[in-house]
Amino acid sequence: MSSPQQIAQTFSQALNLSGSPSHAVSTSPTQSYLAQYMQNNKKPTKALKPFSTGDIKILLLENVNQTAIDIFSNQGYQVEFYKSSLPEDELIEKIKDVHAIGIRSKTKLTANVLKHARNLVVIGCFCIGTNQVDLEAAAKSGIAVFNSPFSNSRSVAELVIAEIITLARQLGDRSIELHTGTWNKVSSKCWEIRGKTLGIIGYGHIGAQLSVLAEAMGMNVIYYDIIMIMSLGNSKQVSTLDDLLSQADFVSCHVPATPETKNLLSAPQFAAMKDGSYVINASRGTVVDIPALIQAMKAGKIAGAAIDVYPHEPAKNGENLFSNELNSWASELCSLRNVILSPHIGGSTEEAQSAIGVEVGSALTKYINEGSSTGAVNFPEVALRALDLDQQNTVRVLYIHQNVPGVLKTVNNILSNHNIEKQFTDSRGDVAYLMADISDVDIIDIKSLYEQLEQTPYKIATRLLY
Repeated sequence: MSSPQQIAQTFSQALNLSGSPSHAVSTSPTQSYLAQYMQNNKKPTKALKPFSTGDIKILLLENVNQTAIDIFSNQGYQVEFYKSSLPEDELIEKIKDVHAIGIRSKTKLTANVLKHARNLVVIGCFCIGTNQVDLEAAAKSGIAVFNSPFSNSRSVAELVIAEIITLARQLGDRSIELHTGTWNKVSSKCWEIRGKTLGIIGYGHIGAQLSVLAEAMGMNVIYYDIIMIMSLGNSKQVSTLDDLLSQADFVSCHVPATPETKNLLSAPQFAAMKDGSYVINASRGTVVDIPALIQAMKAGKIAGAAIDVYPHEPAKNGENLFSNELNSWASELCSLRNVILSPHIGGSTEEAQSAIGVEVGSALTKYINEGSSTGAVNFPEVALRALDLDQQNTVRVLYIHQNVPGVLKTVNNILSNHNIEKQFTDSRGDVAYLMADISDVDIIDIKSLYEQLEQTPYKIATRLLY
């Protein structure tokens, strides 16, 4: 009869766990076998290359993760990499010739910058937020924008949990005091978080993750969102923001930067909160009215705050950059007790940045190589199945145009002399995007198609892949 150790070893080997690195994502046996079966039975696909374009050039700023660099390099793209953002004049010069640019939160791609990007087809935001890009200007120039809506959710949620405990125990102040030689062992106004109520504003990917973690630590969770969302666990959605503020001991913000969320928490909202409650903002710097928060803390209404994002943030790392010159209230905020200030590090973990690099890098590669815009935040989402390896003499037409009547008739008249194997089109606002696979064409046909499509009156951009 086998020993318990032998049984455990056999089971571990069957699941292929013993040889896995500690950070690997575990899968069930069924998932593993299914993935292997699909891989073994997957038809080889044809790699496409652009017509009328030289080598694909990628500009990566703000220390985008190595996983993205590896993805682009393996595709044979030319990659130019910088650890920081660039001043606008230098950015304008660099962006003139690149086909794709990857940024994080500090680089501002305004309409003025984008008008100089004569070859740019795609932008990758290696983060959740996209407010640093003029999305409308990009779309009207035929530039798709992708982000990473999922990959750093866990990292942000874990940071917020740490901040909840740190605020409840005044741990930040005790640490600063002991660093300066002061021994101050106190329990007054220090609390367990078990049984306390966490109010989450914005129940998206991060808010939902935070909800699960907080409940696991014994907290009661309520949340407010502008749409009805099914709760996870025992959390409950409340109908108004005031309902949340009046019940929560801790309020955590997880909303995008929009005109509607600017100063979402300001003097009236702080007044509506429970006495001695706490505020956490790891979303966007415009969401909390920080001067109003300072006054609420000085009045004793708010017992503590954790701020990870700010209206104006330094463009690079360095000493003496977070100052009154950047935000007029900086020194006053820094002088308050039980305030945790962090430099926009919610998603700054090795795991999150690696996953973001893969997620956004893969999306950009798929758009460049295949034209698939699935997941774009400013653009019609269009995709066709990949071409099989045996589909020779086939070209994929990618045609971005103004969303006006008559364009499809004009385009299909151009394509009608050839066999259209498959075609898909969609629109979003003023921009429409058509994909079509045309078979039985040679290089002369491809050149003719390109020239005719380029001459159409409502064309924004044309790309042909073959």
